[in-house]
Amino acid sequence: MPLTIDAHYYNKLDIEGFSRMMKDPSYCYKFYWLEAIVQLISENRTEAAYDEIIDEMISNAWYSVLEFHIHLSGIWGDGGIKDNLEKAVKKLKDLSGLPANASKVEIKNAIKQFDRELHAEKQALTLNVPYKALSGFANKSGEKISLDSSAGRMMAYYNKLSSGDRLLPYTFGDENGLRRKLTFSDAWIQMIKDNTVAILGWIQCEKVKWLQNNNPEVPGLIYKLAPLDEKMRKLSHVRKLWDGILELRSVTDVFTDKPIDEKNYDVDHFIPWSFVMNDELWNLMPMDSSLNSSKNNRLPDWNDYFIRFAKNQYMMYEMIHGAAGIRKRYEDCYRDNLHSIWANRELYREGNSEAEFYGILEKNMRPVYDSARRQGYDVWERRVG
Repeated sequence: MPLTIDAHYYNKLDIEGFSRMMKDPSYCYKFYWLEAIVQLISENRTEAAYDEIIDEMISNAWYSVLEFHIHLSGIWGDGGIKDNLEKAVKKLKDLSGLPANASKVEIKNAIKQFDRELHAEKQALTLNVPYKALSGFANKSGEKISLDSSAGRMMAYYNKLSSGDRLLPYTFGDENGLRRKLTFSDAWIQMIKDNTVAILGWIQCEKVKWLQNNNPEVPGLIYKLAPLDEKMRKLSHVRKLWDGILELRSVTDVFTDKPIDEKNYDVDHFIPWSFVMNDELWNLMPMDSSLNSSKNNRLPDWNDYFIRFAKNQYMMYEMIHGAAGIRKRYEDCYRDNLHSIWANRELYREGNSEAEFYGILEKNMRPVYDSARRQGYDVWERRVG
């Protein structure tokens, strides 16, 4: 995605250099670094310490890492986490006990509370990114400086550039460690404020490409960068479909093995919505409302519950091909809940035997389930009684 900035800024600022600030990252926190700076500038900040910027980065990464189990820069062969920002988020979660859907205020308060314990992880995030993010501005006027030079030499070099006629987005203060301050250039502040939406959109696009490359099994990753509005879920037509079925016959709850109470049930996802990021009919089931919050963002045990789930799906399948009223409600689901080609062409086509139906459903669901498990989704251990 190209970065488009108002043309008049090109006369006084190195927009090309700015557009290279996220080029060739080694780790994901380069994206979060620039994103945090843009957000702080949009809040009328003219300077910020490393400490504040990193707090912003941790807050911004929190939801992706904890709610959606995204690995910011992949994992090592032994399963270890590569990215220091992801390590900081997970350590803060362990220290604070905050839920995955905690607010930004709660997260920042927790960072302050456990600041000493997080010092090593935060310090690690300052080792390269603050000056390496500016590499697109280097060596443009004949000078030859190695981009692998020491942090001190690179910061002095960039400060010298910005004191001349080549303004950079920020300069470095003389403080040490996390107390070191960045001072934002007035001209760049104005450019960023005038183009905040475009710049943040560009960062998000580049971040998504990086994250998708490092999480190849994760679907719908573009939706997993920030908290989502629950209204995105489209379950009303599926609810009406199951209402119609329950009016005609009893349906056994997958988890309780008791009849569904048609006045006290929810439509929920077998594989969590936060992983699949869709409301496809093949992954939805009626379940006891009292269990929904307990199951939450976890996977049912496949061996214990898949066959029960498949039986309810097959019962629904028989009814959409045998009852005109149920068929009409099924067809109403096309807009929001029937987009998977395999489901339309194979699973719900007329003529499948029960064994064929189970086989098609398992063949397509099991790889998605296993991907969610590998990504770190826990298995729900339902307490009985």
